[in-house]
Amino acid sequence: MDGARLRYPPGALVILTGLPGAGKTTLLRRLYGMDGAESLPINSGTAVVIDSAQSRRHWNGRLTWAPYPVRRAVVFVTHLTRIRQALTQGHSVLAHNRGCAPYVLRGFAWLARRHGADFHLLLLDAPAEEALAGQRARGRVVAARTFARHQRRWDSLLTRVKGGDPAPAAGARIVNRAEAGLLEAIVFDSAGGVDPRRRRSYKG
Repeated sequence: MDGARLRYPPGALVILTGLPGAGKTTLLRRLYGMDGAESLPINSGTAVVIDSAQSRRHWNGRLTWAPYPVRRAVVFVTHLTRIRQALTQGHSVLAHNRGCAPYVLRGFAWLARRHGADFHLLLLDAPAEEALAGQRARGRVVAARTFARHQRRWDSLLTRVKGGDPAPAAGARIVNRAEAGLLEAIVFDSAGGVDPRRRRSYKG
């Protein structure tokens, strides 16, 4: 972290993850002026900001015939497709993804490698009670069993990262809610540590 700015290499895929209710969407809205009504990714310079809620809003009211597991799968595939498209176009990508299961992270790592991008994790760490309070504040509370599963996976990932193992990502940063509140920008530039041999030109 450079002061109140986080820096990443150009063209990187950065996945912002944490417990449901930790404040991930709140952080993106504050940094990028989002109002919560977006159904498409937003552009910020050469970067694309992709919130999973954008895909959910895109399909809102359009899959009423489908059972919830099908709707959830369609939303997730849409989210992944948008990330892939942005990487294909040479953009840096900052994407919110609620889940942090090992197979999900391996999938993102594979996607990044396929497009020659560095893969990084940005972990927004909030105690479970604060995350639950965040869910109640937004009016969408995750089922207790689902939240417990998220918490187990989150605790495992956090323990590994604190122990120096960010795999399958090239690197991982942990910020708590107070630090996130002080963050002014997430920047993709050469100061983020890109290997000049991997530098590419990017479309706007």
